[in-house]
Amino acid sequence: MQRSWVVLAGGIAVAAAVIAIVMSAVPGAAPSAGLLKPDDPVVVAQGRQIYESQCAACHGADLAGQPDWQKRKADGRLPAPPHDETGHTWHHPDAVLFDLTKLGPAKMIGDPTYQTDMPAYEGKLSDDEIVAVLSYIKSTWPQPIRDRHDRMNAEARQN
Repeated sequence: MQRSWVVLAGGIAVAAAVIAIVMSAVPGAAPSAGLLKPDDPVVVAQGRQIYESQCAACHGADLAGQPDWQKRKADGRLPAPPHDETGHTWHHPDAVLFDLTKLGPAKMIGDPTYQTDMPAYEGKLSDDEIVAVLSYIKSTWPQPIRDRHDRMNAEARQN
């Protein structure tokens, strides 16, 4: 049990470091922070349609992700995390979410050998379509989480 906590803590530390690196090392990959439009019904409707066709198979139609999403599978890959309020999606600024979706985790962290089931959507979805999907996801979060995410984006713009 203690080993699980050590592995989880280590994973969180690595993820935080990766986010910090990506925010400074992937110039121009994402449009400016605060790019999501969760209050635009047209964008959200488009995002929902794209989510259903491109994302729901792994992340769930209800955005609940796969079971045990924080525990690696037998192949060493992590299951798809939830995008609802129980997950960690809202813990990342818009630019990180955009880059992760567009570039995929391996390119985002600069490690082409990183094994993941998350594809890169560069060349599959336009930037506007990626923003629409992420806007749909954000539109489903409770208002306090959306407010916290907005503050996170404001802080990211200042840095």
